[in-house]
Amino acid sequence: MTGPNLLGDIRGHLRRELFQSSTVGALLAGLDDGDLTIGQLLENGDFGLGTFDALDGEMVVLDSVCYHLHSDGTVDVAGTDTTTPFAAVVDFVPDLTVALPSGRTTTRSELIELVESHVSGDNYFYAIRVDADVASITTRTVSRQEKPYPGLLEASHGEAVRTFENLRGTIAGFRSPDYAGTVTVPGFHLHFIDDERRRGGHVLEFELTGGQVGVCRISDLRLRLPESAAFGRAELTGDQAGSAISAAEGGVRPPVQ
Repeated sequence: MTGPNLLGDIRGHLRRELFQSSTVGALLAGLDDGDLTIGQLLENGDFGLGTFDALDGEMVVLDSVCYHLHSDGTVDVAGTDTTTPFAAVVDFVPDLTVALPSGRTTTRSELIELVESHVSGDNYFYAIRVDADVASITTRTVSRQEKPYPGLLEASHGEAVRTFENLRGTIAGFRSPDYAGTVTVPGFHLHFIDDERRRGGHVLEFELTGGQVGVCRISDLRLRLPESAAFGRAELTGDQAGSAISAAEGGVRPPVQ
């Protein structure tokens, strides 16, 4: 661990690319049909998150394996032909590793403060990986939707919420700047899967008793847009879009500096 704002200067660091298929704004508009296969997704990164066709559960990509977290609480490895309407991946190589504080628990807000102390005021994207001992973690998982698809905000109201205790696992996700707006979730967007690959979901809150945080800075963004008439016609702009996305996804925005 080194001093604050280690990642504040991009010079001398490798350029890493975040690959994202579609936008969270499109999910907000109910564009939930998958149009990219998991096989194609994994060609672009070994770490990330997303969802599946018809918002059927949550996605965690770790070490080039894509896990499908279902609303009934089960987990399996997604087939390469399974499709996604939204996902983001990067080849994860940490620029910084930080040990979680010892002798006490670390909450979600405290983890965010820890990461922000090293990237505060920065306008880059960051991939965050936390391998940790978990005293308690609360997650939610969206259920498969039926056509006509509701928007993401409405669909999130029916998510299955579960709390898991006394286990070890990985929190994976991204910290994105506010200007990303309708493209992705502003702030921190995190998913969880346990080491046994049996439990997980979209992270709401947690208490961690130890572990390590890896932070990977991302300087390039490659956005793949769906090739569909529905996407071309959809209304994806609006002054309140960013707030609605944050509410639906539970994103915590970085503080204003």
